[in-house]
Amino acid sequence: MADMNTLTWIIGFTLLGGVAGVLLASLFLLVPENSRRHALPFMVAFATGALLAAALLGLLPEAIELAGPDNYGKVGLSLLGGIALFFVLEKLVLWRHCHEDHCETHSPEPVHAHSHGHSHGHDRGHDAHQRAPGVMIIIGDTMHNALDGVLIAAAFLIDVNLGIMTGLAVLAHEVPSEVGNFAIMLHSGMSRARAFAWNLFSALGSVLGGLLGYLALSRVEPALPYALGVSAASLLYVAVADLIPGLHRRVGTRDSVLQVILIAAGVALVALVEHLNPH
Repeated sequence: MADMNTLTWIIGFTLLGGVAGVLLASLFLLVPENSRRHALPFMVAFATGALLAAALLGLLPEAIELAGPDNYGKVGLSLLGGIALFFVLEKLVLWRHCHEDHCETHSPEPVHAHSHGHSHGHDRGHDAHQRAPGVMIIIGDTMHNALDGVLIAAAFLIDVNLGIMTGLAVLAHEVPSEVGNFAIMLHSGMSRARAFAWNLFSALGSVLGGLLGYLALSRVEPALPYALGVSAASLLYVAVADLIPGLHRRVGTRDSVLQVILIAAGVALVALVEHLNPH
């Protein structure tokens, strides 16, 4: 009976941390379209800072701590392997959306939109590059949510109070994270309904992770540091490979200063959550 009570706590708090986080963050979708379109580039800057901080201040230190001093190199290998994995996944996303031989994704020479007969291929390549971060963030966030679920399960299996604190900490960092995810998905060309549906689907990964943690934590636990390394790699890859190059397209002084401030704000928020909720 105690085991069933523990499982109930785990399912309840993985739903709270995942699904409730998405529902609270989805209030961003209610902002009028013109205001949302104007805010999106700056939301992407904020999301960039939050993703970098979550990877470098949250996931990687935790992975290193769990791995122990004898396995630091393996955590580095998991990070490197994760970056390679997401590079290949992004290539597959681009190839899937770009079937023309003259598309810029397949050609070493850039194709100019004003070239007669070739603008369609250029547009397809541009659209594929724009869509890729949205697809990558779904994959990475689903993994991240599953790992959150495993962490919640592990905490509840140790102590109910620790589990409650861990679940609330997950909710605290999920809300700003999910707002950033919505910004990236909308920036990638998704509709509000589709972005909401995919984010909700991704959030259910926390429930799956919680069940996996409850049923097989002794088998999952040794791999947890390296799974955290791969999860950190997904956040770093999206921030560095997809979001930062887009930020550089806005070169005005005012926009650049705002970008720096918002990136710093994203970092500061995640750092504050990490400080208030030490693992």
